[in-house]
Formats: sequence, structure tokens, C-alpha cells
Amino acid sequence: MGRRAREFGKTGIYHILFRGVNHCHLFEEDADFEKFLSAVKAVKAAMLFDLYAYALMSNHVHLLIREKSTGDIAVVMRKVLTQYAGWFNRKYGRSGALIANRYKSECVEDESYLLTLARYIHQNPVKAGAAGSPEAYRWSSYAGYLGGGDNLTDTDFVLSGISKDRESAIADFAVFHGKLDELEYAPAEGKKKSEAMLHREALGILGFEPNKAAGVQKAERTAAIALLRANGFSIRQVERLTGVPRSIVGRC
Repeated sequence: MGRRAREFGKTGIYHILFRGVNHCHLFEEDADFEKFLSAVKAVKAAMLFDLYAYALMSNHVHLLIREKSTGDIAVVMRKVLTQYAGWFNRKYGRSGALIANRYKSECVEDESYLLTLARYIHQNPVKAGAAGSPEAYRWSSYAGYLGGGDNLTDTDFVLSGISKDRESAIADFAVFHGKLDELEYAPAEGKKKSEAMLHREALGILGFEPNKAAGVQKAERTAAIALLRANGFSIRQVERLTGVPRSIVGRC
């Protein structure tokens, strides 16, 4: 069976995730991180995409990219990964694929979601135990938002969504990042939505936290489940979001 064709978002914004094959390390030393960023910079200069956030972990990478023209994202990722994988294999005398399967991507249709995704990406090293705080991790775009020496990240778009005053926006950005978000925002396979995106959509539909549905009166619970189902949520998704057993969800 052939691979599913990638979908292109209306905003042109994508959360990208790729991993090393068999969970192998993508970066062995500082020079490797620097080379990857150099490859991104070179392709960025040629393709003119915007890079809103990134985090380079030992065996996986998160990128938040806005393409210039529809479909550019596929070319951007092919160029970056081909450049880096070829260089890495030559440096370490290895052969074969470096990246597991193909990268995962999720279209970000709601621009207000950008800040949440940026925080998720910047907090990735903290959750993995690679750093005690976002600012303590060298290989992410967080420092660029605080006015560091990063000239690769396009920070204006995200910061302007917080405040027109740049200093206030940076201060609020830092406070927001100080609040640890436990939800998982990694892009899912194929057309599946991430757990966090489903939670966010359900919250908008219901007007309250989905997991509270399990504790309300039966009539209210039934109405909440019916509303989610009417908006396209599957029985399994409703069960996971609300905590209501599948057998009950199926009867609503």
C-alpha cells in the first residue's frame, strides 16, 4: 500500500517531528547540532520559509515552520534531511537511513495555537531531563525569543500575537513558558490529530474540561457526549477525553 499523500494547511504552518531510525542518536556532539542548524539556515535562505520554533534533542527534532508557498514544506524537509543525513553518514562512516520512516507533520490551522506549540517545543528538553529550564538548553529557539544571539528564528510573528510592545511580549512569553504543560502535542500519524489538539477542540465545543463530563448529572453527561459525537469525535476519542466508558458513550 502506498503512503498517504501529505495534506497542506491553509495557514502554511506546520509542526514537524522526526526521529532517528531505531531511536538512534541524530547528534553525537556539538558540531552535529551546529551542522543541522547550518543546513536549516541554508535551506531557509533559498526557500524563504519562516521558522517559529525548534528544539534539537539527541534522537529527535521538533520544528515549527511556515512555508512561503503551498507545498514548499515537502521540499524544505527533503533538502534539510538529505543534507544533514548525508553529512552525518560520511562523518561517522555509516550507511543506510538516518531518519526513521518519514517525518511527521501536523497542519496548524489556528494561529493562536502557535504560542502553545512554541512552549511545548521549548519545554521538550525540560520534560526529557536534558535541562532544568527552557533557557538552560542550548539547542532550541528559546534564547532567540529572549533576545539572545539566535538569528535563525523568526520571533516577531509569535511575539506580536502577545503584545504590540516587544518588551512586554517577551516578558509574558517567559512567564507563559514557566508554566509546565503536561499535554502531548506531538504530530500524530496520517490524518490523526494529536491528543492536545483533540482536547483543545473538545474544550471549545463543551465550554468546560472534557474530563469533568464523567462526574456531572447523567442528562448533562449524555448531552456533552452527544455534542462531541455530533462534532465528529469517535467513540474511542470521547472515551479518552471524558473518562466515560466506551459502552456508555456508544449508547448516547
